[in-house]
Amino acid sequence: MSGQTPSAPILLQNVRIFDGANPELRQGHVLIKDGRIDGIIPASEEPPSRAAATVLDGTRADGTPRVLIPGLIDAHAHVMLAGSTEVQLLRGGAGLTYYNGLAQARAMLMRGFTTVRDMSGDTIDLKRVLDAGLFPGPRIYPCQAGISQTSGHADFGAAYETPTALGGAPSRAEQLGMSRIADGGDRVLAAVREQLKKGASQIKVMAGGGVASAYDPLDVCQYTTDELRAAVAAAEDWGTYVSVHVYAPAGIERAVAAGVRSIEHGHLADESTIASLAHHGVWLSTQPFLEEDHTFQDPDSAEKNRLVCAGVERTYRWAREYGVRTAFGTDLLLNPAQSYMQARMLPRLTRFGYTAAEALAMATSGNAELLALAGGRDPYRLEDGERPLGRITEGARADVLLVEGDPTRNLDLLASPEENLAVIIKHGQVHKNLLGP
Repeated sequence: MSGQTPSAPILLQNVRIFDGANPELRQGHVLIKDGRIDGIIPASEEPPSRAAATVLDGTRADGTPRVLIPGLIDAHAHVMLAGSTEVQLLRGGAGLTYYNGLAQARAMLMRGFTTVRDMSGDTIDLKRVLDAGLFPGPRIYPCQAGISQTSGHADFGAAYETPTALGGAPSRAEQLGMSRIADGGDRVLAAVREQLKKGASQIKVMAGGGVASAYDPLDVCQYTTDELRAAVAAAEDWGTYVSVHVYAPAGIERAVAAGVRSIEHGHLADESTIASLAHHGVWLSTQPFLEEDHTFQDPDSAEKNRLVCAGVERTYRWAREYGVRTAFGTDLLLNPAQSYMQARMLPRLTRFGYTAAEALAMATSGNAELLALAGGRDPYRLEDGERPLGRITEGARADVLLVEGDPTRNLDLLASPEENLAVIIKHGQVHKNLLGP
C-alpha cells in the first residue's frame, strides 16, 4: 500500500469515462477523495459541492468533453534496465544504474503508466521511495533478479569465466541484482526464496533461449521440469506465482506442465501450444514487437530478433482465436534513447487485430487481473471496500488519465503523451495538469 498522503479532493467534471472494460463511454463527473474514486455522477445530475475540491473541467475548447481512462499498466517493464545501456550497467558504478532507474520511473509515469510489473532488476528500494511519495513514478510489482541456469538467458558472465556452480565468482549482472544463476533444484529453491526475501511480488525464471543473450539459441529448453517445479513450489508456498521467459513450443509446454502461471513472450509458439495455454488458464504476457525496435551488432542476435518479430502476428491471432488471457507489455531495455517507445507500443495492438477499446482494456483492467496473481505478495493489496486497479469505478484507487480526444477510437493519441495527456493522477495525486485549477 502506498504511504503517500493523498491530495485534497479532486472533481473531474464534464468528462466521458472509459471504465477499463466497457467500450461504451458514459458522460459525467468523477470525484476523487483520499486516493480513491469516491463517486461517479451522471452528466444529468449536478456535481457535488466544489468548495472543498480542486475542480478540473474536462470540456475542450470545441465544447466536447475529454475522455477519462484508468492509468495504464505495463505488464512487462524493466525500470532499471530501460534507463541504462549495457556498457553503463556492466562498467559503471551501481549508483548510475539506480539514478537512471529513478529518472526512467518518472518518465514512465509521464507516459501514463501508473503501474508497472517489473520483470528483472533490483527495484525494491526504488519502489519504496516511490510509494513514499519522495519521487514521482509508477507503482512497481517487482520480481527482483531474473533466475537463470548457467548458459541461460540471464547468464551475462563471459564464456571463459568459471560458472558460479563450479566455484566461479558472480558476474556483474548478479552483483547488481539483475540476475541470479542457479543450477539444480536446491539452488533454484534458494534463488526463488532470495527474491521473495527481498520483496518480490512474483518470480521470473528463464525457461528458454533469448535474443540479446549470447549463449542460447531460441529453440533450447532451459531448466528441467524438476527445477521449474521447485521454483513453482517455492513461490506457491509464499502465495505467489512463477512467470517464465520463453519463446519456443517445447519450453512453453514444459513450463505449463511444471505449474508456471504466465508465459512471457511466446512469439515462436505453434497453434497447439497457444491452444494449450487457453486450456490450462495460463497467461500469455507478450509484446507487439517490430524488428526495428531493437538493433544488434551481433548477427546471431539480429537473426533471432527477426524470427521473434515474424511470430508476433500469428501469436496474437491464435491468442484471440483460442481466448488466451493475454497481457500487454513493452520489454524495453538497454537503450535509454528509445525508452519513449513505451508510449507507442500499445497503439500497435490495432495492427494485430484488436480494436482500440480492446487494447485499452488489456492495458488496464486486463493487466490488473494478471497483477492479482501475486495474491499474498501483492504489494498493493486491496483494503476493505476497494476495487481492483485498472478501472474507474467507485472504490477503486484513483489512477486516472484525462486524454485530449477519444482513445477508444483513436489509440494513437496515447503515443504522444506530452500533447495528449492533459492530466495524470496516481493515487489521488496530480502529477500533471495542463488545464489549470
